[in-house]
Amino acid sequence: MVLAGNPNVGKSVIFTQISGVYAFSSNYPGTTVDFLRSYVEHEGEWYEVIDAPGTYSLEGMAEAERIAARLVEEADIVINVVDAGNLERNLYLTFELTERQKPMVVALNMWDEAKKRGIDIDLKALESILGVPVVPVVATTGEGIKSLLAALQEARVPHFVSPDHTRRWEEIGKVISEVQRFSYRRPTWRDTLQRVTLLPGAGLLFGLAVLVGIFFSVRFIGEGLIHLLDPLFERYYLPLLERLGVLLSRYPLWYEVLIGKPVDGHIDFELSLGLLSTGVYVSLGAVLPYVLAFYLVLGLLEDVGYLPRLAVLLDGFLHRLGLHGYSVVPMLLGLGCNVPGIMATRVLESEKERFVVTVLIAIGIPCSAQQALIVGALAPHGVAPVLVVYGTLFAVVISLALLLKYLVPGFRPPLICEIPPYRLPFPKAVLSKLWVRLRGFLRDALPIVFLGTLIVNLLYLTNAFPALARFVSPWLSRMLGLPPEAILVIALGILRKYMAMGLLLPLGLSVKQLVIASVVISLFFPCVAAFVVVLREFGWKRLFEAVAIMLSFAFIVGSLLNMLL
Repeated sequence: MVLAGNPNVGKSVIFTQISGVYAFSSNYPGTTVDFLRSYVEHEGEWYEVIDAPGTYSLEGMAEAERIAARLVEEADIVINVVDAGNLERNLYLTFELTERQKPMVVALNMWDEAKKRGIDIDLKALESILGVPVVPVVATTGEGIKSLLAALQEARVPHFVSPDHTRRWEEIGKVISEVQRFSYRRPTWRDTLQRVTLLPGAGLLFGLAVLVGIFFSVRFIGEGLIHLLDPLFERYYLPLLERLGVLLSRYPLWYEVLIGKPVDGHIDFELSLGLLSTGVYVSLGAVLPYVLAFYLVLGLLEDVGYLPRLAVLLDGFLHRLGLHGYSVVPMLLGLGCNVPGIMATRVLESEKERFVVTVLIAIGIPCSAQQALIVGALAPHGVAPVLVVYGTLFAVVISLALLLKYLVPGFRPPLICEIPPYRLPFPKAVLSKLWVRLRGFLRDALPIVFLGTLIVNLLYLTNAFPALARFVSPWLSRMLGLPPEAILVIALGILRKYMAMGLLLPLGLSVKQLVIASVVISLFFPCVAAFVVVLREFGWKRLFEAVAIMLSFAFIVGSLLNMLL
């Protein structure tokens, strides 16, 4: 069975109620579009349940819309999830689904919200017109889910004949006049909040407060998890590595690859560069806590219904940069970790926009761990150095977006965005999405980090990387005003940018040098995990273009700061 419906109608919550958290994130073959699927048993029969991408039409041109149409064509039963509070708009897709002649059930979700808004729908009349079962549902509480599953036994091919698209809205108007009635109600505080947070002035201030809240929440949760995990790595995992190191001591090459190079006679999780030391720690001990924290916060914002409002508020500004409002979603993810941010560009419609946002994330959006070290290194010298770093990064992002707007070929899609009402988050759905996303991150990103760690390890093992760094450090030192040892440390940013920031602190750099180094590390080569993700998402050509852009901006901006400060 396939759950089909407009975006933000609660399909995912119904999916969670039906299947629990045992869901699998899949890609439609030959595409980057994700959908959820699971298997459930009902009255002795097993069903494969698929949560299709949200779509307004089965005839759209966007990749997600095409995939939704294909999933419907392949379905045995279609559950059309409809927002009971926006029945008129949702019926357009319902009419298209009736044309597919598939056994069908209509789930009128958010039934309680519709009642609160004074909307009354005649279920029997709607069922009679469409010729399929119509079930009222409140997905967040589970009300009506059993009735919905029971209605699957009565699912039937609609007898309703949908008019052609030129007369479809006219027919929808007739249906609405027959089945829907309104009664007056007083505006609530939630109505006021929904209106105020879309106003240009108050809405932007509220959005700024939300962004600040996201940053501090992710940092607080991520750092808290790291503080919990670090002792576990030291107490339980390190002794295992040391025992393995004793066994591998007779095989130096395998020791270097798996354990890495000892630092001061000991295994260092960040600097040894072994697959089982740095590879495991960077993935599970450094990146995963921030990714988990950000996915949790993102899931809450999605369920509350705020993200579309933020996209609408920022759409005018971002359109001037050649992007649209939903670009803010992967950029927000990039604040937690660049890897899931880059992977989240899949939600954007055009390849041009995906590439531009990827470059902007990699070049100008430091991850949470890196930001913590930037603030920690510069804050003791006052607010001004911190503002210079972030002001420079912001200026680079704006300038680069304007430049790529004209240099990268492709089209700019308009923003078509459903703005749902504010709702209380549904914990089970939030945790389900968190689990699916974390599992996808571990499946997709973990091998990438291991591969990147192996590549950097081999470059060090063959002395290729240190030799290159020593070769370029004299002229880069003059260009950037940094000592040669700082150039070598910045080069380590290829593995993890935040690690390079941490290694700068013992070098005794001046405030000016710390500012320049912080900016250059941010603009410099993407960290190895982001590097391989960009390769997988876009291919070698786009990867080389992104790297060339980043290196050029890093050295040009670093040189300008050296001259101006």
